[in-house]
Amino acid sequence: KQGCYWQLHTDTDYSDKRTEADWQQELKAALFDSAKRRLEADVPVGVLLSGGLDSSLLVGMLSELGQKQLHTFSIGFDDVADEEGNEFKYSDIIARHYDTQHNKIFARHDTLLSHLRPCIDAMSEPMVSHDVIGFYLLAQAVSQHVKVVQSGQGADEVFAGYHWYPPMTEATEREAAQRYAQAYFSWDESQLTQVLAPQYCLRNYSFSYIQQYFANCGAQLPVDKALHLDTAVMLVDDPLKRVDNMTMAFGLEARVPFLDHELVELAFKIPHQLKLRDGGKYLLKQVAREVIPASVIDRPKGYFPVPALRKMQGEYLQLAKEVFRQKAARQRQLFNLDYIDTMLAAPDKFSGRFGSKLWQATLLELWLQQHSIE
Repeated sequence: KQGCYWQLHTDTDYSDKRTEADWQQELKAALFDSAKRRLEADVPVGVLLSGGLDSSLLVGMLSELGQKQLHTFSIGFDDVADEEGNEFKYSDIIARHYDTQHNKIFARHDTLLSHLRPCIDAMSEPMVSHDVIGFYLLAQAVSQHVKVVQSGQGADEVFAGYHWYPPMTEATEREAAQRYAQAYFSWDESQLTQVLAPQYCLRNYSFSYIQQYFANCGAQLPVDKALHLDTAVMLVDDPLKRVDNMTMAFGLEARVPFLDHELVELAFKIPHQLKLRDGGKYLLKQVAREVIPASVIDRPKGYFPVPALRKMQGEYLQLAKEVFRQKAARQRQLFNLDYIDTMLAAPDKFSGRFGSKLWQATLLELWLQQHSIE
């Protein structure tokens, strides 16, 4: 018998009389409680330190909780064209401020290339995000120092850090699913009908799922529906699975303090205005100002930069051509290979809000080939 042991309820009460200061105090207490629960006594603890708000706040809280021997780990990649491949300048600020045992991993092109296939072997399902290889290489390095690592995963979904949340505040209930799809989907329906074989385009499964989820979700406002979907579904099936697969490949335990169930329940009671203000994660940033240097709070929002996979030039373009030349790719009849050829001829023209669409297609085909799926 299968059952759901916990569900995220949607009980935001907009008549709640708590002030911003009240919410901030409650949030800070819940954050420190969560971090404390995930401390391992007498064992060195690592933190995946990107230099962004979330991982930096984790380091700050662990330090305030008295954690000694704190190991931090950052990764960077070669620059491509005008795109910088690392954010070490921000992680260095936190490492110096808290005097951590800091490890900077620099993955050059040849390292990245040589580890792509082992990384794909470690994927339980296709994972098209560029940062998967980053987590794989990070986990490999981290596992040589510690067995437990803390990660800032989940803060963007729980505390509204992504760009697709503000448009949802202007959406009516009727147009909520369409507004979410416009802001979030990598491929629209017309693009999918071009890149996929016709038999896979009989209906827009992704959009139908969003419509159904929003209709059945207990949240009243479209923005709260989007936050609920991202926390309860998207987060579980994408970023968390990504980190779990890559850390488990090296026997490393990853812990996610921002996803403590009591903390998440509290976050969903906080009015969305206190999350979305000033570019997102407003209330979390206010708590962070009491803990960590402002320079990492007010920095431009970063990401896990892997320029080589975003640009798809040189050896990476050759890899894509090799993948689609394989007999398996032709026999599978998953893709419209004429359209794939168009992408291969001009990869820079096929870049979306989440990076290279050519890489996304290549990863899917390569994953199927490496796992001998016909």
